Amino acid sequence: MAIRKVMLVAAVAMALGATGRPASAEIVGRASVIDGDTIEMGGQRVRLFGIDSPESSQLCRANNKPYRCGQQSALALADKIGERTVRCLERDIDRYRRVVAVCYLGKEDLGSWLVEEGRALAFRRYSLDYVAQEEEAQAAKRGVWRGEFEPPWEWRAAHSRSATGANSK
Repeated sequence: MAIRKVMLVAAVAMALGATGRPASAEIVGRASVIDGDTIEMGGQRVRLFGIDSPESSQLCRANNKPYRCGQQSALALADKIGERTVRCLERDIDRYRRVVAVCYLGKEDLGSWLVEEGRALAFRRYSLDYVAQEEEAQAAKRGVWRGEFEPPWEWRAAHSRSATGANSK
């Protein structure tokens, strides 16, 4: 009997991991868009897995004119989601204690959609899942690919707290 309890406790501990949550937790509900690659559901921040969107204050250029590409990414995501239910499957917890997840609107992967539309880039540092969608967007000159831009990770490095005193992602 005691051995069964120990085995049960060990199995539960392994399933929950260090966060106290199931390793592949599902979060379902209405989402508020924080930026082009982060949403909030029920008070929980969720970073979309495998993609990186321009920062809200980041400027890109199209037709020789600057535009707020990060803001446009966030607005496009908000328009896409609307009032509908989003389902996220947790993949990790990042250093800011956000859940990192693949999120779906129905059966559509929101990260894939953002990259296909040129509103985000495949974040190759963490995943190669969306490289084909990025190449398609680049070839079709959609979103940021219609002009000039700095990849979000490079933009953040150039505009980090140490350089500007502002918060970074």
